[in-house]
Amino acid sequence: MATSHKKITRIIVALVLLLAVAGGLAYFAKKHQSDSTTSEVKIVSTVFPGYDFARSVVGDNANLTLLVHPGSETHSYEPSPQDIVAVQQCDLFIYVGGESESWVDKVIINLDTTKTKVVRMMDYVDVVEEEIVDGMESDEHTDAIDYEHDHDDHDRNHHHDDEEAVEYDEHVWTSPKNAIKLVQAIRDQLVVLNAAKADQYRSNAANYIASLEHLDQDIRTHVAQAKRKELIFGDRFPLRYFVEEYDLDYYAAFPGCSSQTEASAATIAFLTQKIKQDNILYIFKIELSNNRIAETLAAETGAEVLEFHSLHNLSKEDFDAGKTYLEIMRQNLDNLDKALN
Repeated sequence: MATSHKKITRIIVALVLLLAVAGGLAYFAKKHQSDSTTSEVKIVSTVFPGYDFARSVVGDNANLTLLVHPGSETHSYEPSPQDIVAVQQCDLFIYVGGESESWVDKVIINLDTTKTKVVRMMDYVDVVEEEIVDGMESDEHTDAIDYEHDHDDHDRNHHHDDEEAVEYDEHVWTSPKNAIKLVQAIRDQLVVLNAAKADQYRSNAANYIASLEHLDQDIRTHVAQAKRKELIFGDRFPLRYFVEEYDLDYYAAFPGCSSQTEASAATIAFLTQKIKQDNILYIFKIELSNNRIAETLAAETGAEVLEFHSLHNLSKEDFDAGKTYLEIMRQNLDNLDKALN
């Protein structure tokens, strides 16, 4: 009787374990099926603009990964092993393609391009060189500043070192016209990857492009009606594509991808003189900045500090709140309107 009872107990335990395993497998299969239907295409972007443009094309149901974490410095980013795996396993990889993303070259060599499509953003626009304008200091030439010279707003004295390799500005998305080209490139790759959703992708992209065109026209109207065409940045200047598109003049402490955060006395003196001379009431800093240079200039001149967001990366708060390229560019337009009037 005791042996029979033990046998029955073992059978019951075995059945319970079998049911548990079966239930677990069923749950896993259901979860996997749910994941596959809500996120059919895996998309990885190194920076926020690519992430947001892709999100606008695919809609809410997508598997999107932003490699550079919100609030972190994009120029010093180094991928983790998990990041590299994410790139290798994704369907669409979006990256900028500039000097600060040189690590990508080593990763994409091993990509199976029959499975993973790649959008290198700098391939889809007319790129412009980084430049050193009057008063600005570069990482290499901090003393090469002639701030006593009589500068003309429409004839900025650009300095380039011909002996160095040409370095192109990476912030291609800051022009809404460029943003349209990038959205089109992402749309085209997604249509190839998932033909069943092609009409949805094209429709979403068309709606988003219409919003970008409206933004572009609004910026043009504001600039055309503005009292001045000059911007002062007490910070890095990652907005060359923006000012080129709308024919604006600018002065800044550093180029867009500079590693410096402290300006020389010569740069501070030049920008202070420029603000006073041209009666500038508003000066700019960029997002995630320590704000020290802009605040120094404000204290010296009485100008007010505004933010111009380059969208290279978002704060964690803005990212968690679901802020978009269009929202932030609209905020930029509000601040631009103040500065130009």
